[in-house]
Amino acid sequence: MSLLMKKRFITIGSFVLGFGFLGALDGIVFHQILQWHSVIMDTDRTSQIISDGIFHLATTVTLVVGGILLWLAGNPNDLNKGVRLLVGGFLIGGGTFNLIEGLINHHILVIHRVRPDADNPLMYDLAFLVSGLVLLIIGIIVRNSGKEKTHSLNV
Repeated sequence: MSLLMKKRFITIGSFVLGFGFLGALDGIVFHQILQWHSVIMDTDRTSQIISDGIFHLATTVTLVVGGILLWLAGNPNDLNKGVRLLVGGFLIGGGTFNLIEGLINHHILVIHRVRPDADNPLMYDLAFLVSGLVLLIIGIIVRNSGKEKTHSLNV
């Protein structure tokens, strides 16, 4: 595999893995442990559980796909800034999940809020978006930081 192809697999794989990881974390923490919400709240409990199950299945598939892409890419140390690409991509993927899920589900479709029973549910929704933005910014900084090596083998 060419170094350019390895770089693409690491970039895409780490993004997909980060996206799936934050989705799984959302499902585990907010849906199961804290029981603040389900994917679809305005329905009966059985439908809430089914919507959460479909969400968990989708995040699991996303995690597997990200893992396979990273496995295909091989050792990130083989690339110039490969670990930074891996960590940065993971954080960018996670931040992107929070931003997309927050904007679409909390604000556009309004199928659930982060914590609908709170005195100020909008505060939780905005904090969720801010956490996504922070992850995204940190990911971009990590990915773009560090000095380039001038080896002819590095991409």
